[in-house]
Amino acid sequence: MRSIWNGAISFGLVSIPIKLVNATESHAISFRQIHTEDNGRIRYRKVCELEEREVTQAEIGKAYEDADGTMIPITDDDLSHLPIPTARTIEIVAFVPADRIDPLQMDAAYYLAASGAPAAKPYTLLREALKRSNKVAIAKYALRGRERLGMLRVVGDAIAMHGLLWPDEVRAPQGVAPDTPVTIRDKELDLADALMDTLGEVDLEDLHDEYREALEEVIAAKASGESPPQAPAPAAGGKVLDLMAALENSVRAARESRAAAGAEAEVRPLRQGRAAPKEPAGKKSTSTAAKKPAAAKKAAPARKSTSKAGEGAKKTGAAAAGRATAKKTPAKKSTPRKRSA
Repeated sequence: MRSIWNGAISFGLVSIPIKLVNATESHAISFRQIHTEDNGRIRYRKVCELEEREVTQAEIGKAYEDADGTMIPITDDDLSHLPIPTARTIEIVAFVPADRIDPLQMDAAYYLAASGAPAAKPYTLLREALKRSNKVAIAKYALRGRERLGMLRVVGDAIAMHGLLWPDEVRAPQGVAPDTPVTIRDKELDLADALMDTLGEVDLEDLHDEYREALEEVIAAKASGESPPQAPAPAAGGKVLDLMAALENSVRAARESRAAAGAEAEVRPLRQGRAAPKEPAGKKSTSTAAKKPAAAKKAAPARKSTSKAGEGAKKTGAAAAGRATAKKTPAKKSTPRKRSA
């Protein structure tokens, strides 16, 4: 990997020559600007305002514009001789627990590669010291025209450095949280917990950029003269009025999604195992269902005497009849929810 900066880590009186290497890369698809009438490229040209001519990159330098518009030229030599210790040094200033770093401060990530054989031992010493202490190093360094804050930590057998924003660069979350008084019920939290448990954990290696893949398909189709694939029609949705119902439906959909993704082999044996002790209840409900057509007229008055909430509970119980773990629960949960509505 190509280095973008050469310098040293200052670790007390220990100096470790290192090279700075980008630890991340972007796979985003980039586009060119074109003239829509003839597909001609749109280019930006660098023109000197005084001479009114295009200039090459070698002719371009840096300058600071004063308040009155005066340009003060600043050369690379000026920047390399800044009177600060971090001009070519990553100066470690402290060691702190990793949880002291606010993720909001995290910026670009780099690998610090040992530069040459003499750097191998002090590099390894710092790496092992970080491992044993379970801490990260806070450092200051200069890069691209400004002094920056960094955090050094161990990644595998290498030392990585995350650029950090200065504390005053992180905005306070004022006006972000809702200011409307809200009451969260325990049942809502229980369902939210159930949804979190159902979704479970994920291996980040299994995640991928579906937008980029879809964009590649569109580009490939248009390059071959075919019609690009069309997006599926969005599901018709209305305004959610019942948060409890939305949470219950979310849990149900998450379980069905996991089952459809190949989790049946893990889930079905568990359902059968839990259903076995409740087999008598299952038989009773089956026999009741079998007798229902014959006693439909007799049972009608009794069922009319129940509330509308009971009818909703009956529908919920019928929808959940295939679930051995929730044969009686839906009717109980649905009844208070309908009464509160």
